[in-house]
Amino acid sequence: MQSKTVIGHSVTDKVVLYGGLPLAGAVLGFFLPRIADWASRQKWVPFQGPLELVARWDGWWVVVVCIVVGLLGGLLLAAMALDDTLKVTITNDSVEFLKNEKTVTVPRTKVAAAFLDGKEIVLLDATTRELAREKHDQLRSDAQKIPQAFRAHGYPWSDAGDPHADRFRRWVEDEPELPPGANAVLKARAKSFGDGDKGKADLRELRDEVAKLGYTVKDKDKKQYWRPNTLR
Repeated sequence: MQSKTVIGHSVTDKVVLYGGLPLAGAVLGFFLPRIADWASRQKWVPFQGPLELVARWDGWWVVVVCIVVGLLGGLLLAAMALDDTLKVTITNDSVEFLKNEKTVTVPRTKVAAAFLDGKEIVLLDATTRELAREKHDQLRSDAQKIPQAFRAHGYPWSDAGDPHADRFRRWVEDEPELPPGANAVLKARAKSFGDGDKGKADLRELRDEVAKLGYTVKDKDKKQYWRPNTLR
């Protein structure tokens, strides 16, 4: 049995990102003066001033500078893309999720169920509380390797998905079956949809706050669904 299995951040991922994006940047840099010259003659294209300035550049050094800038820009985009890609490291002892320089580690002994909910990897404990819910970045064909990896390391994988899916119900403001504190947090979460990266961070943080109050929340189409973290 393998000592660990890693999903995401594969050699192929790195080759595509660190090879493809810098190459695309270099090609764009090579043609940038010509593109700017064409665009500066199209009155409907915005930023005419900067375009005309670039179009007037001439000489071999301009091409070299543009290529170098394109390469560096491609490398920067590749690093940002890799940082924003989920890396999952599975061992017999724990599961580690790494994304945006933030790590979540779940001990194997706490996992009572593991499954895919759409594109999210979910781990539950024996009380049905979510230990982790992380969105993976694998293609459909590669996603088939996720269940295999968890099973290979002895995790209780559910092919049928969430064993408690039927207990979720859509949240409405001032839900009568929830305490005021939980309703307040879910109301604050509802305002975070559509706020970009800040909204995503708030949604995650407030989801953890809901969990502390004894409830699980998941999102679908910018709507919240909740269930209690206890077995009935």
